[in-house]
Amino acid sequence: MLAAWSYAVLRVCGLVLLALAGGWVFGYPWLWLIVLALGFLAWQLANLHRLERWLAVRDPRGGIEAPGKWADVVAHVGRLRRRNRMRKRRLAELLREFRHSTDALPDGAILLNRRREILWCNEAAARLLGLRAHADRGLRIDNLIRHPDFVTHLERAGSAGGRSSVELASPLDEAVLLSMQTIPYGDRQNLVLVKDITYQAKLEQVRQDFVANASHELRSPLTVISGYLDDLVEDEKMPAVWGGPIREMQRQSQRMQAIIGDLLELSRLEAPGGETEHNEIDVAALLAQIHRETLALERRPRDVVLTIDTEARLLGRESEIYSAFSNLVANAVKFTPEAGRIEMRWRADSLGAQMSVIDTGVGIPPESIPRVTERFYRLDGGRARRSSGTGLGLAIVKHALQKHQGMLEIESEPGRGSTFTCRFPPERIVVPVENQIPHDQVPGT
Repeated sequence: MLAAWSYAVLRVCGLVLLALAGGWVFGYPWLWLIVLALGFLAWQLANLHRLERWLAVRDPRGGIEAPGKWADVVAHVGRLRRRNRMRKRRLAELLREFRHSTDALPDGAILLNRRREILWCNEAAARLLGLRAHADRGLRIDNLIRHPDFVTHLERAGSAGGRSSVELASPLDEAVLLSMQTIPYGDRQNLVLVKDITYQAKLEQVRQDFVANASHELRSPLTVISGYLDDLVEDEKMPAVWGGPIREMQRQSQRMQAIIGDLLELSRLEAPGGETEHNEIDVAALLAQIHRETLALERRPRDVVLTIDTEARLLGRESEIYSAFSNLVANAVKFTPEAGRIEMRWRADSLGAQMSVIDTGVGIPPESIPRVTERFYRLDGGRARRSSGTGLGLAIVKHALQKHQGMLEIESEPGRGSTFTCRFPPERIVVPVENQIPHDQVPGT
C-alpha cells in the first residue's frame, strides 16, 4: 500500500519536472504547468466517471481496467460489493429459515406496529383467526378481529406497557377457545401470541365439575358425622378416655366442613359467566363490619385499625366482596403475632380504588409470592406451621376479584409483614351523589 502511494507521488513529481523542463526549453513554464494540471484533472475525472458507471451496474462480477491507485480503489469496492452480496444472501437464508420455523409452530404469532397494523403473521395465526398472511398485511387487527374483549385487551396492553392476555372464542369456530397475549416491544410495537387452549379449558372444566360435585356429595355425610360427634362431646356418660380423641375428631370434621365450604365457594367463583353483577356496595360499612368481627376474635393482634379515605362505593356482588376482604383479614390475623398490628384501608384515586390489608406478621419469602394464591399451597417454615386454615382463602380472593375486573397485588418481606392490595378499575367505582361536586362549582365551568 505504501509502495503504491510512493509510486503515485513519484509519477506526479516526474510529470511536474517534465513540464518545467519543457517550459525551460520552449519558454512559458507556467503555461506548461497549467496544461499539465488540466490534463491530469481531466484524466482523473474520466477515471471517476468510469468508476461511477461501474458502481451503477448491479452485477458485481464485472470490473473496469483502471491505472494506478484507481485499480486499488476498484479492487476495494469490488470486495465490499461481494461481501455485501454474501451478507444479503445469508440474511435472506436466515429470514427464510425463520419463516419456516415460525410457520411450523403450533401457536400463532402476529407483529403489529404502533397503529396496530399487521406487519407479519405466521400460518398458525392465519389458521386460528382466519387471517390472510399477505392480503391482510397493513390492515388494523382490531378491524379484522372485532371482539370487544380483544379490543379492550389491546387498549390495556398499550396503556399499561406490560404483558397481558385475554381468552375468547375463535372467530371461525365458537367451540375453539383461544388465549391471546400481547407483548409490547420496540417503538410502541406489539407481538400478539395466539394459542388454542380448548383442550386445557375442557380439562379445567372437568376438574371444576368434579371438585364441585365431590364437595357437594361429601357435605351431607360430613354434616351427619359432625352432628354425632357434637352429641358425643356433650354426652356425660362418655368415658373420659374417649374425650380427647372425640374432641380431636370434632375439630377435624369442622376443618373438613370449612374446606368443603371453601371448595364450593371457589367452584362457584370459577364457574363460567364472565363478570359479576353491578350492585352498589357500601365498602366503608362492609369493612366496618369485618373490623367489628375481627375485634371480637379471641385470638387476634393487639391493634386492628380501619382507615377509610374515601366514601366511594364498589359495583359488584356484596357476598363475593365480603368473602374476599374477610379472607384477607383472616389471613393477616392468622400470621400476625398478638403484639402486632393490622390495618384495613379503603382509598381511591384516578386509577380506581384499592382496599389494602397491611400486617406486621411473619411475611412471605419472595419466591413464594407468585404461588400463594394457588389452592392448598403451603409455605415452608414457621408460617406454614402456624396455619390452621383450609389453604383456599387467597385462591378465593383472586377469583372473587377477577369477577369484579380486579386484581390482587402482594408485597411482603420476611419478618417485616405483608401488604395485600385489592385493585378495582374506575368503571367499578361509584362516588355517592352527596359527595360529588356540583357542576356549577367545578373550577373553570
